[in-house]
Amino acid sequence: MDVHTVATEESGHTRIVLAAGEVDAFAAPDLLSAFLETRGATRVLVDLTRVSFMDSTALGAIVRSVRELGEDGAEVRVVLPSGSARRIFEITTLDRVLPVAPSRAEGLAALGPTD
Repeated sequence: MDVHTVATEESGHTRIVLAAGEVDAFAAPDLLSAFLETRGATRVLVDLTRVSFMDSTALGAIVRSVRELGEDGAEVRVVLPSGSARRIFEITTLDRVLPVAPSRAEGLAALGPTD
């Protein structure tokens, strides 16, 4: 049974990685594949708003990918979920280390103008 979805989409000049559901070790390959699709983008938003659960394997994949995108010169924002899925970010203090935004709209705004 597939209890997660991972997709990429575009919003203006921004590539978006959109994850939903239970994002765990089983979903990590899908996450990494989605991040590969963002290579070369200068603006990337990782929208985790609809994530209900996340384990350390998926978290590691996100942290690595965000770091690599930043090293490649991309501006990145991570939209964190509210509730229990956010807890793993708080426990690991990654909510203080990653470039986070409280909502998709604020994340897109923080990435700056698209022109």
